[in-house]
Amino acid sequence: MIRRFAPLLAVPLLVVLAGCSSVGDAARDIAGEAASQAGSAAVAELQEQICTTIEDGQLSEQDKDVLAGLLTAAEAAGVPAEFLNPIDSIAGGDGQVSRETIDALLDACGNTATPAPSNG
Repeated sequence: MIRRFAPLLAVPLLVVLAGCSSVGDAARDIAGEAASQAGSAAVAELQEQICTTIEDGQLSEQDKDVLAGLLTAAEAAGVPAEFLNPIDSIAGGDGQVSRETIDALLDACGNTATPAPSNG
């Protein structure tokens, strides 16, 4: 008699195990989404720091140092190449930074250079 009911007793156990699997999948999905959002927030924050550093269209020695310091973190976080390439040129350069490099970074930030006042 017990042998006939044994399969019936296994059904609730299988339902519980299936439910645990669904809960585990949901937890993994939530964790993955949270990690993705944290990564996106880190990228956005780094881009903001980069853009703030160069927002005036000028590049001081201090600005170069700040951008060089942000480069490794930006690479690790997955900041787009349109930001990384100019920063890499600035950080690895010989001290002279071309106007094109500055303009490329300004373009990535969505800014345009402020024209220098004319002397006439």
